[in-house]
Amino acid sequence: MEVPPPLVLKRPLYVPSKTLMGPGPSNCSHRVLEAMSNPVLGHMHPECLQIMDEVKEGIKYIFQTLNDATMCISGAGHAGMEASLCNLIEDGDVVLLGITGVWGHRAADMARRYGADVRLVEASFGRALSHEEIKFAFETHRPRIFFVAQGDSSTGIIQQNIREIGELCRQFDCFLVVDTVASLGGTEFLMDEWKVDVVYTGSQKSLGGPAGLTPISFSKRALTHIKQRKTKPKVYYFDILLIGQYWGCYGTPRIYHHTISTTLLYGLREALAHFCAVGLKSVVRRHQECSRRLQLGIEELGLEMFVQREDERLPTVNTIKVPFGVDWKKVAEYAMRKYSVEISGGLGPTVEHVFRIGLMGENATVERVDMVLSILHEAIQSIKLRAVKTERSKI
Repeated sequence: MEVPPPLVLKRPLYVPSKTLMGPGPSNCSHRVLEAMSNPVLGHMHPECLQIMDEVKEGIKYIFQTLNDATMCISGAGHAGMEASLCNLIEDGDVVLLGITGVWGHRAADMARRYGADVRLVEASFGRALSHEEIKFAFETHRPRIFFVAQGDSSTGIIQQNIREIGELCRQFDCFLVVDTVASLGGTEFLMDEWKVDVVYTGSQKSLGGPAGLTPISFSKRALTHIKQRKTKPKVYYFDILLIGQYWGCYGTPRIYHHTISTTLLYGLREALAHFCAVGLKSVVRRHQECSRRLQLGIEELGLEMFVQREDERLPTVNTIKVPFGVDWKKVAEYAMRKYSVEISGGLGPTVEHVFRIGLMGENATVERVDMVLSILHEAIQSIKLRAVKTERSKI
């Protein structure tokens, strides 16, 4: 039997233009898109290694760290979560996970697969974890590793007390892993000052780069622990000692570990270059100002934010309660069909309960905020009107 060539591949590629106002990815700038059209280089070519070095310096800036073990994992944000846990966990280690949405549960699933003794500390629905709740969990479980998402994109909750958690982890000789995939660029994050041992973020959110490369950094303390493991990390692909040699982190000759996508590397390099040129504080301020404008607009529309406390709202992924009697899917479909604008529904614990509006990177502007508010209002009113007409037709 011979399998024929698929007919679908005879058609030219068509990619529509959409405004991505969901929880990520965000739209790439023209600068990033143009960078990705450059010729492909070999993954060990000196020009490629030079770009990797430049990317590494950019990552140190956005994390505010001087860690040598700063690099990218080739993979989406989940790869950062995997690499963090894979390298730190040995069989039987107690791993405590802070739960403010879906991502703590996702990390718990991964940790179990690496042989951890998993424990959870869960926040009340729609709330961040208090310092008292975390401290009590530390005293109860005595964890070796503590994981928390600074911003949970499923609930729109921000965990503001990372600095205090860092101090707590040192008191309990515990390693702190922080997920900043959804939060970086939208709120302050200071890796070294806050005593964070491992942090990773997403390239496709506030950075405005393509998905597929995950910036990550390990503290000297974490690196020493990894070097002293009794066994090698369980996944070769995520072994940070090997990946770090490829990225030139340890002052040793570079080795071949895997074939990095040079195309993605170009895009991330330019996204970082733009981020650095604008400045970290300015980027954070812009994202926060846009979120405040959105929240005021939501209130003026008679809608309600899901996270009740303003200081616990994630600026980059804003969660709005779906009004009673409104089908969120129809609202999202209306926005996409009429305006090619993405408005997302909930994820995990917020499914069917919220709209999620992302204000990240290129989409964190006053103009985009006003546009999405107008479209959201129009879509909801249209769906309500259609529902009334349907009911009347039944009478």
